[in-house]
Amino acid sequence: METEQAAIGFESLLVDDQIAKVSLVGAGMRSHPGVSATFFSALAEASINVEMISTSEIRISIVTRVDDAKRAVQALHAAFGLNADGEAVVYGGSGR
Repeated sequence: METEQAAIGFESLLVDDQIAKVSLVGAGMRSHPGVSATFFSALAEASINVEMISTSEIRISIVTRVDDAKRAVQALHAAFGLNADGEAVVYGGSGR
């Protein structure tokens, strides 16, 4: 890391292992206006703090605190009519 630090010139590296990425993925997002508004409104109504946003034509991803991930998924399930009698599943991982 010290070699890269000298090459790139960064001062420090911070690690936060208490974050979670929540994504909405679907090819139909391109042809359905308002998906982003519904996504972010649902998170706001559930008081989910969004720390980072990443988007593409078929994906919206946010980073939030790990403690809020399950509530975020539940809020999005409700907002997009994905509620079923089952539980909202939250997968953890390195994102690789």
